[in-house]
Amino acid sequence: MKKFTLLFAFACLAFTGVNAQATKVLNFGGLGTGLYASIEFPVSKTITIAPMANTDWEFNHLVIAAKGNFYFDDLFGLPTAWDVYGGANAGWRISDNGEFNWGAQVGGRWYWNDKWGINGEFGGGSGVTGGVGVTMKL
Repeated sequence: MKKFTLLFAFACLAFTGVNAQATKVLNFGGLGTGLYASIEFPVSKTITIAPMANTDWEFNHLVIAAKGNFYFDDLFGLPTAWDVYGGANAGWRISDNGEFNWGAQVGGRWYWNDKWGINGEFGGGSGVTGGVGVTMKL
C-alpha cells in the first residue's frame, strides 16, 4: 500500500502543469536513481519557482521540494530555443526517517519545436540530484 500511495502522489504531481521566460511548462524524466517531475511558475521573465517531486525506481521514498531558478538566457543572448538556469532548493524526504534538506542546481533545456524540448539538470540537495527528461510547454 505504501508503494501505491507514493506512486499515486508522484503521478498526481507529474501530470499537473506550469516555466521560465514567462511560459508555462511541465518537466519530467529519469534520474540515475529514479523518476522526477517539476512544475515551474514564472515570477518574472527570468525567475521561476517550482514544486518538485522525485522517487527511486522501487518507490521506497518520495522527496517533495521547492526550487527557485534564475534564467541566464537574456544575459547570455541565447536564442529562444535554449534555456540555461541556476538556483536553490529546499524540501523534505518522506521515508522511515524523514529529513529536511537543501541544495543548489544548474540546468538547461533545448526546444526542438514550439511545444517540446529536452532538459538536463545537475545538482544536490533535497529534490535535485540531476537527470535528463522532457519539457512540455502548456
